[in-house]
Amino acid sequence: MSKIKTTHVGSLPRSNELSDLLFKKDQKEKIDLNQFDEIVKRDVDNIVKKQIEVGIDYISDGEMSKISYATYVKDRIDGFSGESERKAPKDLDDFPSFKERIARTGGTPTYTRPCCTSELKIKDKTSLTKDINNFKQALEKNNHKDAFMNAASPGVISAFLPNKFYKNDDEYLENLSNLMKDEYEEITSNGLKLQLDCPDLALARHMTFKDLSEEEFLIRAEKQIECLNNAISDIDSSKIRMHICWGNYEGPHLHDIALEKIMPIALKANIQTYLIESSNPRHSHEWQIFENLKIPNDKIIAPGVIDSTTNFVEHPEVVKNRIVTYSKVVEKDQLVAGTDCGFSTFAGFGNVDENIVYKKLESLVVGAELASKVI
Repeated sequence: MSKIKTTHVGSLPRSNELSDLLFKKDQKEKIDLNQFDEIVKRDVDNIVKKQIEVGIDYISDGEMSKISYATYVKDRIDGFSGESERKAPKDLDDFPSFKERIARTGGTPTYTRPCCTSELKIKDKTSLTKDINNFKQALEKNNHKDAFMNAASPGVISAFLPNKFYKNDDEYLENLSNLMKDEYEEITSNGLKLQLDCPDLALARHMTFKDLSEEEFLIRAEKQIECLNNAISDIDSSKIRMHICWGNYEGPHLHDIALEKIMPIALKANIQTYLIESSNPRHSHEWQIFENLKIPNDKIIAPGVIDSTTNFVEHPEVVKNRIVTYSKVVEKDQLVAGTDCGFSTFAGFGNVDENIVYKKLESLVVGAELASKVI
């Protein structure tokens, strides 16, 4: 019996001690950097061990050192300053009372999001080196090899840290792709798989680009894939994963673009594995698109069979059924069981209690074992 492998999207809850330091660092408060490095290293060790104990096959470093999955690049690349305009998702604009409730209950993290205001240049390579070394040492210590490290796509960087310097967004994207190429290659050259976080292909439709028509947005998405392919041109596709996301928040999601509109564009990326939200109630029906959308033999689909926005712990039978449903339209050897999104896309923020996160991941593992027996 071949086994359905398991993974997740990357970010995991950071310790309170680390979250506090990350926010102080983000606000440029003085911190003991040696202490910060020691705490990151300790927490990476702990997070690797926890994932292995749960039984997850493809694991990450939990993005321990990062304030968020996209804006961390402002600390590694020169050319960012000031603060960008915050655009709320269109579905929250439609329900102002709900939007106000989220803000009032502290559901929106306050972290810096500058703009590109001058020429982009690499300013810090040591942070990435530390991340890679911490992760590799933890993997070796725990005798585990299947691992991935997250990195922001050029498209999501441009969505969260908008252009105020280059003559147009295309030029900005092209410069980002040339600079991020180094980070992507450094990760994969160290024996880790690269996960490119690409909510710019879905979430950005109803947030950053909510004033565009759907046709205009899809043209934009094509450009983002073109620049992404430029950045990964020297990396074997088998070493790369892509995560597509409509926003890791509980909300109406009434304006989410359909997967059938963006998946054909995403498949043009020179990558192997696609992690997509599938437990999200606005998208749990979209397995059906694969009845007519032919997946190339060298591609892998990793549907989210665990929701990352609710504290319900999915029953293993539910997980099994979700995987079995996908197996009807995706070959078993092209199927991996994942989660909808990260559990801590911003440090210190996440709907799911830290301890419940690991119970949900346990359910993922058991459900995948059950599905493996019947597929």
